[in-house]
Formats: sequence, C-alpha cells, structure tokens
Amino acid sequence: EVQLVESGGGLVQPGGSLRLSCAASGFTFSSYAMSWVRQAAGKGLEWVSGVNSGGRTTGYADSVKGRFTISRDNAKNTLYLQMNSLKPEDTAVYYCAKYKGPKFRIVVPPGDEYDYWGQGTQVTVSS
Repeated sequence: EVQLVESGGGLVQPGGSLRLSCAASGFTFSSYAMSWVRQAAGKGLEWVSGVNSGGRTTGYADSVKGRFTISRDNAKNTLYLQMNSLKPEDTAVYYCAKYKGPKFRIVVPPGDEYDYWGQGTQVTVSS
C-alpha cells in the first residue's frame, strides 16, 4: 500500500529553520511528482511547493519563494522541504502529497491532482 510519512516538524522561533522529510513507500517514487501542502488552523489547504519526478524542476508559492527549498532523493524514496527564515504565518500542518503523474501542477484549492497524502507534521513558528 502507498504510504507517506512526514517528520521534522516542531516549534521554532521566527527566523529559524526546519527541515521536513517525507518517507514514501508502496509505489515507484521516482515516477511521480510530489508536493508539500499546508493547512493553518481554521484555514484551507495551501500549496507550498512541488517537484517533478526527476527532481530537476521545482516550483514554489510566492509566500515561500526564496525561503523554502524542495528536494528529493529518489534512491531513498524521500522528499524534503528545507524551511529557512520562518515566519509566524508559516505555522501550519504540513503534508506531503503524491501527484498522479510525473509532473507537478498547481491547482487551487489543492485536491484532485493528488491521490495520496501523508498524515502531516505540525510546524509552529512562535516567539
């Protein structure tokens, strides 16, 4: 079965950094685009970043561009999100999600373009 397991969340002060990981199993990881999607308390889903299956093409929401970096290690079936210069508005549950094909696309709101989601990891940015 397909499984996506996020880790690396936690409490960090504004300006700090975290690296999230998503361990994937149950499918050919290297054949599918992946993304990070977040949901703040009481808010809807927000697409954060995506990466194509080969790892060379990436995209970012304007709100995180220049601060976050998405990457993947296909040999380890793992997706990453390096988050720097964190802001209180980055506080959310962060989910990794599997696209249905090899290229990511941006759909608002996020939903049917994915077929599997992880359980999420909480990121809290607060002083």
